[in-house]
Amino acid sequence: MNLFQLRAFDAVSREGSFTRAAKRLCISQPAVTGHIKALEERYDLVLFRRTARSVALTPQGHALAALTGPLFGLVEQAEDLLLANRALVSGRIEIAVDGPHVVMPLLARLRESHPGITVSLILGNAAETCEALLAERASIGVVTEVQPHPDLHIEEIAASRICVVLPRGHALADEAEIDLRRLDGAAMVLREPTSVTRRTFDAACRRRGVAPAILMELDSREAVIEAAAAGLGLGIVSSLERGEDARIRAVPIAGPDLVNRHAIACLARRRNLRLIRAVFDLARSLGPHNRDAGRDRGGMSPGKHA
Repeated sequence: MNLFQLRAFDAVSREGSFTRAAKRLCISQPAVTGHIKALEERYDLVLFRRTARSVALTPQGHALAALTGPLFGLVEQAEDLLLANRALVSGRIEIAVDGPHVVMPLLARLRESHPGITVSLILGNAAETCEALLAERASIGVVTEVQPHPDLHIEEIAASRICVVLPRGHALADEAEIDLRRLDGAAMVLREPTSVTRRTFDAACRRRGVAPAILMELDSREAVIEAAAAGLGLGIVSSLERGEDARIRAVPIAGPDLVNRHAIACLARRRNLRLIRAVFDLARSLGPHNRDAGRDRGGMSPGKHA
């Protein structure tokens, strides 16, 4: 068995791309392609379905990836042990996130503390972020309302409050806080139902018997803000996502069930790798800033769990 071929397969399975796998391994893309072709020909199987724009694992590929992921994870741990006495001056880490607002201060601190570390950022929704962690396409995930999982180590790092986005001239724009019941029957423009912010809002509405009039469902927070600014309806955003826009105000909605929790996570068996430990330490150091983002809107202080 050729370990170079297996390593190339593992890199492609994690990255979902021959180009990114080549970059991960610091070799050429044709070399990666050659390793995969040789592996498939030697064992007379197909490991990837290739299209012009994507690469997907076949059932045989999934079965092999379940073995190579832990195998090369152990290799990384061995390398980490051997390098334990060296300064953390270089390396590469993949971070999957379900939104940029919590992770960007962390990346800035990482850049400041370890300028030689290269970060590959994988953007997706909460489910995709967790899947990237479990499939070992990412070493760290920053995700909202993550559920406990036996294979993940999770630490809460921030809390945010759900806010109503209003045009500046709206009757409620000067309120310090809004009771959710005042939105009963209100014309609203919301994110899609799978959005974590939308799910939190919908659940609170059901508990209180509040039924807003949903005029539009949009696929980004930027679209929600633009629609609200144009007067098409009231929007909903997280307090960490509201940004600065002179056309609108984001007013917190009262209630302990209108808070979202944001966490950093990694595979439990990889939590002691030096680079992962360093990122977790930096995330903890950002805790007071992120807690204030939730608390001054009625949020609660983060804790941690595994």
